[in-house]
Amino acid sequence: MFKTVLLTIDLNDQASWEKALPQAVELVRTSGGMLHVISVVPDMGTPLVEGFFPVDFEQRAIAKASKALDELIEANVPDDITVKQHLAFGKIHRKVLKAIEETKCDLVVMASHKPDRVREFLVGSNADRVVRRSPVSVLVVRV
Repeated sequence: MFKTVLLTIDLNDQASWEKALPQAVELVRTSGGMLHVISVVPDMGTPLVEGFFPVDFEQRAIAKASKALDELIEANVPDDITVKQHLAFGKIHRKVLKAIEETKCDLVVMASHKPDRVREFLVGSNADRVVRRSPVSVLVVRV
């Protein structure tokens, strides 16, 4: 089945892992594989916007996210599951696609909100970007 599963989560949105995490755990448990969990701290987008943030914003954001990811894994991943955590900073879909290559995963599990045509047209969806570019299967769990 799927020996290596990559779960993407947004630490600021419980819905991003509430349904997807149990699915990923069950898939890994069934196959006796390994679970990789990635969370991406989004960058500011442009140098103009970056100028409004404190100089150490990236380091503080990553430290806070690392602690939150540790706590989430500790509280929600059963002890019988082998898990490896990944934390990145940058464009979400790019970091997830890079993690797919690095982990050599068989499956990506990610949550996505119900499609909204206006929002999709204006900003797009990270799940959509990953699905279109992923070299492996992607299980999208609707929240």
